[in-house]
Amino acid sequence: MLTKTFGSAIYGVSAVTITVEVNVTPGTKYYMVGLPDSAVKESEQRIEAALKYNGYRMPRQKVVINMAPADIRKEGSAYDLTIALGIMAASGQMDADELDKYIIMGELALDGGLRPIKGVLPIAIQARKEGFKGIMLPKPNALEAAIVNNLDVIGVNNITEAIDFFSGAKDIKPMECRTRELFEENLNNYQSDFSDVQGQEHVKRSLEIAAAGGHNVILIGPPGAGKTMMAKRIPSILPPLTLQEALETTKIHSVAGKLPSNASLITARPYRAPHHTISDAALVGGGSIPQPGEISLANNGVLFLDELPEFQRSVLEVLRQPLEDRHVNIARSKISVDFPANFMMIASMNPCPCGFYNHPDKECVCSPGVVQRYLNKISGPLMDRIDLHVEVTPVNFEAIVADRRTESSESIRTRVIAAREIQKERFEEFEGIHSNSMMPPAVAKQFCEIDALGKQLLKKAMEKLGLSGRAFDRIIKVARTIADLAKSEKIKPEHIAEAIQFRSLDRENWVR
Repeated sequence: MLTKTFGSAIYGVSAVTITVEVNVTPGTKYYMVGLPDSAVKESEQRIEAALKYNGYRMPRQKVVINMAPADIRKEGSAYDLTIALGIMAASGQMDADELDKYIIMGELALDGGLRPIKGVLPIAIQARKEGFKGIMLPKPNALEAAIVNNLDVIGVNNITEAIDFFSGAKDIKPMECRTRELFEENLNNYQSDFSDVQGQEHVKRSLEIAAAGGHNVILIGPPGAGKTMMAKRIPSILPPLTLQEALETTKIHSVAGKLPSNASLITARPYRAPHHTISDAALVGGGSIPQPGEISLANNGVLFLDELPEFQRSVLEVLRQPLEDRHVNIARSKISVDFPANFMMIASMNPCPCGFYNHPDKECVCSPGVVQRYLNKISGPLMDRIDLHVEVTPVNFEAIVADRRTESSESIRTRVIAAREIQKERFEEFEGIHSNSMMPPAVAKQFCEIDALGKQLLKKAMEKLGLSGRAFDRIIKVARTIADLAKSEKIKPEHIAEAIQFRSLDRENWVR
């Protein structure tokens, strides 16, 4: 008897429906075809043990399982339940009338229990797109899939519940999720706040500008000056995620298996801080079937690279293309996938190996040559892609013990949102441009007109600091953001001057 069930495979951040055809006929042996990997082939042992434990039988006949389309490689153990129910139906042990109306996924334990799987959200989205009635999967994954409306999400704890549901012996109510209400309830739920930061007003100002325009920042200062502390608070001043951004972010984390247990929707902007020993593949993504890396997990949020010169140079260089294009393409011999990488990069570093170069109180013990070699670990092209270079100085004792509450993240975020609304209107007719940092040169030329005094300031800065053409573009974009924060339609000389000061830490001019 021939039976069809349906599963799903993840490629990039999208899903592809997999048809599992099970044919049980007189004969012997168990065959699985359709390009399954070892984990899929091993399902035979898990399925047989699970069926026997729950009082069912594995057919002692010829069992042929075909996973179509056959030119797509199937990976992982998530097809266990799909195959098991197909075998049960093909061998006449359960009713198969409703099987073809559901996407079925789940990893089986030897006692028939179901373990959670990855990539549930894109699977559910694809199931609704293709007109399936519902999706059956392990109960811990049900809330995540229930984000997708107009789809019956059936969460089951074990294979017996799955069989009873399709046989009509048990009625399982679909999981429900109030997506929009859940989204609105948890917006801006951050544990860290800028009101905890004493002093460092110029650094806060630079981070406000960065958040308002989506600009990249590097913080340079001695140990203990507060670089990491302030970087952790940047998501709290960014505009709230839109529902579309939340779904996109959740989809990426779902594919990577990074969603918290029983979580359904990511409502806070992600903050990723990989260790400096990370590989280039872990940063941008990789694998035989590519998985998202840290830059994609930071999509719509912040990627924080602490102690930037300690990262391998090859790792830092792979950031150059994603910083410009806002996405990364991972190509393999048989597949090419595109991952979003629209992140805001915040980097921090010490000014020298000992950490005290230019310190107001402590003496640096590094020779000028050592300092230059340390800074040379970061290439000029990468530094050019960082819009704001900010010097962080230590906070004095009086500021640390001051008994006063500084400006909160909510207050800063209000100004940031107002500036982003101006940009939203400005770029309404331009697809793929949402903030000033994303402007290509032609668009920047249109919206970043400079008067004669502003041009004179820029000319002097270019000559004195030895800035590149890309650095010039960055200054213009930052000045446009500063003007937006000031609610100024035109870029004024003072906006240009403030933007220029954030390029004064260019590598060529840092060692004096």
